[in-house]
Amino acid sequence: MAQRVGELSPPPGPFRPGFWRSPIRGPWLTSVFGLVLLIGIPLLFVTGLLSYASYNPGLSPLNDETPDKDALGFYLFSWPTHPYWLYRLLQGVHVTLGVVLVPVLLAKLWSVIPKLFEWLPVRTVAHGLERLSLLMLVGGVIFEFVTGILNIQLFYVFPGSFYRLHFYGAWVFIAAFVVHVSLRLGRMTRALRSRSLTAELRTGLARTVPEPPDPDGLVPAAPAAPTMTRRGALGMVGAGSLLLLVVTAGQSIGGRLRATALLAPHNRRPGSGPNAFQINKTAAAVGVTPHLVGPDWRLEIRGRGPALVLTRAQLLAMVQHTAALPIACVEGWSTEDQHWSGLRLAGLAALAGMPDAGSVLVESVQPPGPFTRVVLRGNQIRDPRSLLALRVNGADLSLDHGYPARVIVPANPGVHNTKWVGRLTFRA
Repeated sequence: MAQRVGELSPPPGPFRPGFWRSPIRGPWLTSVFGLVLLIGIPLLFVTGLLSYASYNPGLSPLNDETPDKDALGFYLFSWPTHPYWLYRLLQGVHVTLGVVLVPVLLAKLWSVIPKLFEWLPVRTVAHGLERLSLLMLVGGVIFEFVTGILNIQLFYVFPGSFYRLHFYGAWVFIAAFVVHVSLRLGRMTRALRSRSLTAELRTGLARTVPEPPDPDGLVPAAPAAPTMTRRGALGMVGAGSLLLLVVTAGQSIGGRLRATALLAPHNRRPGSGPNAFQINKTAAAVGVTPHLVGPDWRLEIRGRGPALVLTRAQLLAMVQHTAALPIACVEGWSTEDQHWSGLRLAGLAALAGMPDAGSVLVESVQPPGPFTRVVLRGNQIRDPRSLLALRVNGADLSLDHGYPARVIVPANPGVHNTKWVGRLTFRA
């Protein structure tokens, strides 16, 4: 049956070899784009895994968005607090690199699109397995890039948790990526050696000719006259990546470049004054009303012995400590170092009768939802820069920044620096 189907003429359109006619499409150009992705995608994967580890999912089910990960969490470790800018750098690289690679990814998909319309779609079992890996590769990379870009714009249209979808999608994609690289690395190396990059960059339109026929069918059977050089294609992709770098990187680098971060999410400067630094969600957006944090607000501290219940005035009457720390979020944005003041978590642990606490459950008065409760590790408690902050930049916290009290911990993902804290439960 397969033989008889194979003898049939391909259906009209992209399944026919003459449909794809670009004279610059071929193994060499595909391999140049592939080489960039071969460097960039593993870096994306590693920074993504480290970002997941920073949530301390192995510490508590409350921190774990992927409770059924099993062996996929083999690498998890206790997230450090040094250097304090670690998460800011990590997530800045992850998000910025992901955005910058979009033109390269699109160019790579364009260069191999004839392979997606091969006829027959499946010829043998081996060919079917190769096609399946290609489907996982293309589908996986599109899924990961699209969900990542939607997330950094705070556009939550996912059929479930972004963290879970992105995490499992990354593992499916990287498995297909490893298989694809294993099968194609030799061909890519030979293709790159077949032409000189410097010579190709000097080749004008008049001397742009198709590559020799290749077994993968990337070189068109009936090429059209060139309208762009390979140099032009590389330049266009490079310019696109450079433009995306300019309008993205500033949200992580800061300084004057922050004004160029046109792709940064909203709420970059909520209001003015000491609290005018970026937030993801306002108090109103998550249901925190003035009633929840008004004069009746109390902080409950639990540990050994009876619980302590303290007013904000009592907290302010204690010895205050300061720390200069940024807020860095999974969406890739981060603030400059803000000057926080409040009580050390280590001091509160001692007050609760647990100076050597192994963890602390931090609970917000925010209505129940994702990350309204998180667990911090013992090393995070003991870092002298880890604070229950009451003030920032010399002023009381604004409501949107967590008034009357919030947690701030070095190298911690922003979503774990819980706002509107109502209870701290220290544990052994």
